[in-house]
Amino acid sequence: MHTVLSIQSAVAYGHAGNSSAVFPMQRSGVNVWPVYTVNFSNHTGYETWRGPMIDAQDVASVIQGVDERGVLPQVSAVLSGYQGSADMGQVILDAAALVKKRNPAALFCADPVLGDVGRGFYARPGIPEFMRDHVVQAADILTPNLFELQYLTGRTTGTVGDVLAAAEELRARGPRIVLVTSVVADDMVPDPMRMLAVGENEAWLVETPLIDRTFTGSGDLTTAMFLTHWLKTGDLAESLSQTASIVYSILEQTATSGVTELQLVAAQDNIVNPTHTFKAIRLS
Repeated sequence: MHTVLSIQSAVAYGHAGNSSAVFPMQRSGVNVWPVYTVNFSNHTGYETWRGPMIDAQDVASVIQGVDERGVLPQVSAVLSGYQGSADMGQVILDAAALVKKRNPAALFCADPVLGDVGRGFYARPGIPEFMRDHVVQAADILTPNLFELQYLTGRTTGTVGDVLAAAEELRARGPRIVLVTSVVADDMVPDPMRMLAVGENEAWLVETPLIDRTFTGSGDLTTAMFLTHWLKTGDLAESLSQTASIVYSILEQTATSGVTELQLVAAQDNIVNPTHTFKAIRLS
């Protein structure tokens, strides 16, 4: 059984960060040790939220305590998402380095949460630069959306070939695998939702129908499912296909339920047996 050390935010109500990633990974048969960077009442897309941001050194102390149990060699991967400060980002990088010291085969999977097309940056000042200058080089798997890919590489993408070239440039700076979400291109029809995964000597694209609403926490779910299936299969096309199938099936059930928050519990059968199946197609 694989074990993931997931260092992310947590919310009491709804699903974002660890509150979006932990249960789906567990339902998939992955053991998860969650470490929280914030403990909020709800995600910050609402008008108000309450609860503490956890001090970076307190997070480091939790990781130190886990290490003192002598169990870090069991960890297959470290997973991180939104980083609230450069100090927190450094603690996460230190945790990934420590896990790799204890288990050289372990992976570091980072979702470089910075912003999105139409919204621009929503990460706090200093975080984009920290991601670009430090996290990219340390990660084994990086999962930017198109906006984040463009920032991290300094490229403007128009065609799917441009997206591929930018992903390859990012790979050349550190990550073995780059998963690009929210892919749009001038030479592709605009309606489907797309993800593109690039590894060594291979690139794959998957399309799902467009669901015309936003889902907070869906990016955290996507990264968690991709990491889960990569750990299980080591197959890039299969990991991409399974991720798209699971995430779309959950989002569809959430949309038809008429509620705002991801319906992870109600839709949990889709984590292991998704209603819809989407196959990745090879680009190179």
